[in-house]
Amino acid sequence: MMLTAQPRSTALSSEIQHVLTVRAPKIITGGRRKFMSKRRISQVKAVIQSGNNKKTVENSAEESKLVSSGKSGNLDVKAVITLRKKMKEKMTDKIEDQWESFMNGIGRGILIQLISEDIDPVTKSGKIAESYVRGWLAKPSDHPYIVEYAANFRVPRDFGRPGAIIITNFLDKEIHLLQIVVHNFNEGPIFFSANTWIHSRKDNPESRIIFQNQQAYLPSETPPGIKDLRREDLLIIRGTGKGERKLHERIYDYDVYNDLGNPDKSEDLARPLIGGKERPYPRRCRTGRSPTKTDLLAERRIEKPHPVYVPRDETFEEIKQNTFSAGRLKALLHNLVPLIAATLSSSDIPFTNFSDIDKLYNDGFELKDDEHSQKNKFLSDTLDKVFSVSKRLLKYEIPAIIKRDRFAWLRDNEFARQALAGVNPVNIELLREFPIVSKLDPAVYGPPDSAITRDLIEQELNGLTVEEAIEDKRLFIIDYHDMLLPFIGKMNSLPGRKAYASRTLLFHTSRGVLKPIIVELSLPPTPSSPRNKYIFTHGHDSTSHWIWNLAKAHVCSNDAGIHQLVNHWLRTHACMEPYIIATHRQLSSMHPIYKLLHPHMRYTLEINALARQSLINGGGVIEACFSPGRYSMEISSAAYKSMWRFDMEALPSDLIRRGMAVEDSSMPLGVKLVIEDYPYAADGLLIWSAIKEYVESYVEHYYSEPNSVTSDVELQGWWNEIKNKGHPDKKDEPWWPKLVTKEDLSGILTIMIWIASGQHAAINFGQYPFGGYVPNRPTLMRKLIPSEDDPSYENFILHPEFTFLASLPTQLQATKVMAVQDTLSTHSADEEYLHQVHELQRFSLNDHEVLKISERFCAKLEEIEHTINQRNKDNRLKNRSGAGIPPYELLLPTSGPGVTCRGIPNSISI
Repeated sequence: MMLTAQPRSTALSSEIQHVLTVRAPKIITGGRRKFMSKRRISQVKAVIQSGNNKKTVENSAEESKLVSSGKSGNLDVKAVITLRKKMKEKMTDKIEDQWESFMNGIGRGILIQLISEDIDPVTKSGKIAESYVRGWLAKPSDHPYIVEYAANFRVPRDFGRPGAIIITNFLDKEIHLLQIVVHNFNEGPIFFSANTWIHSRKDNPESRIIFQNQQAYLPSETPPGIKDLRREDLLIIRGTGKGERKLHERIYDYDVYNDLGNPDKSEDLARPLIGGKERPYPRRCRTGRSPTKTDLLAERRIEKPHPVYVPRDETFEEIKQNTFSAGRLKALLHNLVPLIAATLSSSDIPFTNFSDIDKLYNDGFELKDDEHSQKNKFLSDTLDKVFSVSKRLLKYEIPAIIKRDRFAWLRDNEFARQALAGVNPVNIELLREFPIVSKLDPAVYGPPDSAITRDLIEQELNGLTVEEAIEDKRLFIIDYHDMLLPFIGKMNSLPGRKAYASRTLLFHTSRGVLKPIIVELSLPPTPSSPRNKYIFTHGHDSTSHWIWNLAKAHVCSNDAGIHQLVNHWLRTHACMEPYIIATHRQLSSMHPIYKLLHPHMRYTLEINALARQSLINGGGVIEACFSPGRYSMEISSAAYKSMWRFDMEALPSDLIRRGMAVEDSSMPLGVKLVIEDYPYAADGLLIWSAIKEYVESYVEHYYSEPNSVTSDVELQGWWNEIKNKGHPDKKDEPWWPKLVTKEDLSGILTIMIWIASGQHAAINFGQYPFGGYVPNRPTLMRKLIPSEDDPSYENFILHPEFTFLASLPTQLQATKVMAVQDTLSTHSADEEYLHQVHELQRFSLNDHEVLKISERFCAKLEEIEHTINQRNKDNRLKNRSGAGIPPYELLLPTSGPGVTCRGIPNSISI
C-alpha cells in the first residue's frame, strides 16, 4: 500500500492554530532504552535493520506490517504527523527541509509504531503495528511553518485503542513534533499532542515514546498494554547520573551550584560551592561538565553565546528566543555609550545632576566631547552614526514610578507605600516586641539591642506609647540587620561599595497612611567603636532632609538586594527548579498531577540556566550592580538556611508569620489583614483562593477513593524526591508537610502553583516600573552617609544633590541593571497566562469534569480582574489610587506583551 502525504484533517485546525498562537502544552515523554529489545524483535514479522548506513526498507505490499496476533479481518487506520519548521530559516535549513521531504518520500525518515492499550495474548505485551511516514512532499497546512505527513496502518479489528506511539527519527537532524492524530478507530480521532523535539537516531539510538494525552491515568489505572512503557519512559528521563549532558538529551537530574565561578580564568572569579552543609541551597539541573583545572569541586563553565544544557524541551521556543534576543540587543545598545565613556575616562562616570538621569528617557545617551574623545575622532564619528540610527533603542521608557509624578519617589509616604504595593512587598512585618533585639552572636557582632529607643519612637506616635501602638498593631518594621550584618564588612571591602545593615520602623497613622519614622543603619563593631549603630529620622531643615534621603536610599539599596537574591531568585526561581525536575523524573506524563503542573513549569529551567550563565555568576550583572557583589549567592544561601520553609511559602501562612494578617474564621481563607489597604496581600489572597479552589476540585476528581494518595507510588516518590534530592540540606526539617490525604496534596500543589504564577508575577514584573528610576531603588550605594567630622561633610553642605547622586550607582552600573530589569519585566508574545489554563487543558485532556473545573477557575479569575480594577478606582484605598499614584496591577491575571506591570504567567518564564 502506498503511504503518501495526506491533506490536513479539519480536526487538527483549531489545535494547530492554538499551538502557533497560545501554544499547546508540551507533553514531555520519554524514549526506550533501546530501539527494540531482542524480545520485541522476535515478535515482528520483519526486522528493521539500521545502522550508520540505514539500509533501505524493501518496497512491497508489506510496507505496513502487522505485528500482533488477532482475529481475521483488518482495519485500515491513518496517522497524521504534524511537524513545525523554523520561523526564520537559513538557506541551509531550507536545503535540509528538502532533504527531509525526500527521505520521508522514500520511506526512510520517520518510523511510527502504534502500541495498543490491550495485551497481546501471545507476547504478553501491548499489541504493535508499525509503518514509515511516507510521501514525496509534505502537504503544507494553512500556516507556513507547519507541515504534515501521514502513515497508513492495517491492524486487526481487535487491536484495541492505541495508548502510545514509539517514534524513531532516521533523519540527520532533530524534528519538532507537534502532534500525531490517529484516525479510523471507533473512538474517533485519538490525539497524541507532543510539542516536543525528537532527536535524530544518529545522536541517540533510543526511540521516543509519546503517550496519548486525552486521558490521565494514575499508576494503578494504566492500561496493561502500556504499563511497561510508562516505567521505561521514567527510567530514561532519570538517566544514570553520569557523563556530560548533550544538548539533544532530555535527562533530568540534580546537582549543586558549582558552576558560578571561573577559577581557571581568574582567581578573582573563583566562587564557593553553593549547596551542602556549609552553604545549603536547593539543587539545580545537572549538566555533568568536567571540573575546572584549578578547583576540582567547580564545574567548567560554558560562556555566552554557547548554550548551557537543559533538557531539550525546556529550551525557549522561537518566539521567546526572539524576544529575549531583542532584549539583549536593547541592553547592548543601552550600555554602549556609557561603556565607551567609561573606557575613555579615568573612571566610571557618576550622575552629576538629576538632568543626567532624565536624559536617559528624554534624549538617550550622549558622549561629551572631552579631551579623551577628541583624541579618537574615528570612535567619536562612529558613535555619532550609531547614535543617529539607533536613537530609539538608546532611549529608555519612562518608568511607571515617575510617569505620573516625577517627584513621588522623594516623599516618605511613597517610600512606605512601596513596602505594601511595590516590587518587594514581602519583607514588611508587624513589630510585636520591644525593645528590638538581634539574634546574632554578641561576641562577634556587638551588643544585641537596637539603638532605636522608646523616646525616639514616641516622638512620632501622636501621643501613643510604644506598648499601645504595638497592641493596636500600628508599628511595623523592615529588618535586614541580622541577614546583612555578617556580610557588611566583606561587602564594604569591595571597590565602590559602601553599605549598612538596616532596620526601618514605620507607623500606621490614624488616617490609614503608613509612614517611615526611624531608620537605623549599622556597621560591624570595631575595637574603637563596638556599637556602630546610627539613627536617622526625618527632619525639618534642609540638612536633615538630605541626610534622611540618603538613609532611605541605603534602605532601598538593601531592599533591592534582598528582593533580587532572596525573594525573587531564591524563593521562586531556585526553589521551583527541584519541583520541576522531580515532576519529570517521578510522574509519568499520563499522571494527572503531571498534567496539572505542566503549564506551570514552562521555560523555568532555561531561564535559570541563563541566570547562572550571566546574572548570578561570578562577575555577572548581579555582582556588578548590586551591593553584595561577589558575596551575593552566599547571602542567598544564608537566607535559605535561616528563613526558608516550604510550608511558609503559602501566602496566608506567610502573612500570619510576618504579623501582617491574623487568623479569623469569619473571613475567607481564615485570615484578616492587619492593614486592609495592603494591595499585594489583598489581591494575592484572591488569586491564592482561586488556585486553592481549583486544585482542591482537581485533586478530589482523581483521588476520591480512600488511601488513593498513599497508594500512588509515583506521587509518593515525587514528594520524597523533592525533599531528599531537591532540598536535601533541609530534608530532616519537621515542618515538611505530610503527603497522606488529598488535603495534604492540595495544599502542596497550591503552594507550588502560587509560587510559579502569582508570587513570581508580583515580585518580578514591577522591576523596571519601580527600579528603572535609579534614585527610587538604587541597587548599590557607593558612599557612607557623611557625618560632621567627615572631611566630605563640607562638600555635602555645599552640594547635597551631588553628594546624593555620587552615592548612587554610576552611569554604567545604572544603565546595565536598568537594561536587565527592562528585559526581566517584559512579557513575551508567546506568554501563557493563568487564565488560559482551560484553553491549554482542552488539548491535553478529554475529561469533561476536569474541563468544567478549569472553566470555573478561569471564570473566577475574570471576576478577580474586575474586583482589582474596582479597587484601583476606590479613593479610600490610598496605596493604589490618588494623585500621581500608579494603580496596583501586578496581580491582574491578564496582560499584553511588553513591559506592562501586570499579568500573571503560568510559569516562571523570565
